[in-house]
Amino acid sequence: MKFCANLAFMFTESSSILERYALAKDAGFRAVESGFPLGYSLEQVKQAKEMAGIEQVLINLKTGDVTKGELGVTAVPGKENEFKDNLKSTIDYAKALGAQKIHIMAGKLENVSSENWTTYENNLKYAASVLKNENILGVIEPINQHSVPKYFLSDFQKAVDIIKRINSDNLKLQLDIFHLQHICGDLSYNIKNLMPYVGHVQIAQVPNRNEPNTPGEINYKYILEHLQRCGYNDWIGLEYKPAGNSKEGLKWVKEYGYTL
Repeated sequence: MKFCANLAFMFTESSSILERYALAKDAGFRAVESGFPLGYSLEQVKQAKEMAGIEQVLINLKTGDVTKGELGVTAVPGKENEFKDNLKSTIDYAKALGAQKIHIMAGKLENVSSENWTTYENNLKYAASVLKNENILGVIEPINQHSVPKYFLSDFQKAVDIIKRINSDNLKLQLDIFHLQHICGDLSYNIKNLMPYVGHVQIAQVPNRNEPNTPGEINYKYILEHLQRCGYNDWIGLEYKPAGNSKEGLKWVKEYGYTL
């Protein structure tokens, strides 16, 4: 098992994502994943990452200010050029940081029509072809409606259907077990059946989104072993909100028999 810290959720002891790279390294991490570092130049982020001496696994698509609910225009007809520009910016950051994966966020929509699904799929086709040339993997993630009401993609079967239709090695599923439990449950069965389409995994306890060993619905000692049995041996993103101090909250890693 390889664990990477999510810098949007962990190490919020610092308000600066630049400082969080060093905090993650100090806590023992070899790698991180992050949202798009809006407001920071490519050079600033690259320097912070390199000074920390840490690997970047994944970065989220540039979508605007996520604190204002701006989670992307991937499914919005008429905004295809904005999507393409955001993808290009994100690829520039990903290449500078050495990130091999980009999470292509879908966005929030009040009213959904078939036109939205057509636009979404066309934009993902475009992204897959561009990412193929850059040797970067694009991933899409169903997000549950409790955490992000009105998020466009909250159906694992629809996500898999789109991935199968586009049929590209550069478009896969981001499997966040936190969202899978909220949306579907039946984790053992669903993890096994989704695994052929999975390009990245994230974890957090349900429902409070804290460390895996905090009280909640998921037995993560079992789930992490099940992921391995199902053939997953890539990075696992820790997209959880530490219940207390980020570094002190990592005791679960050793408790479960793993190392960072």
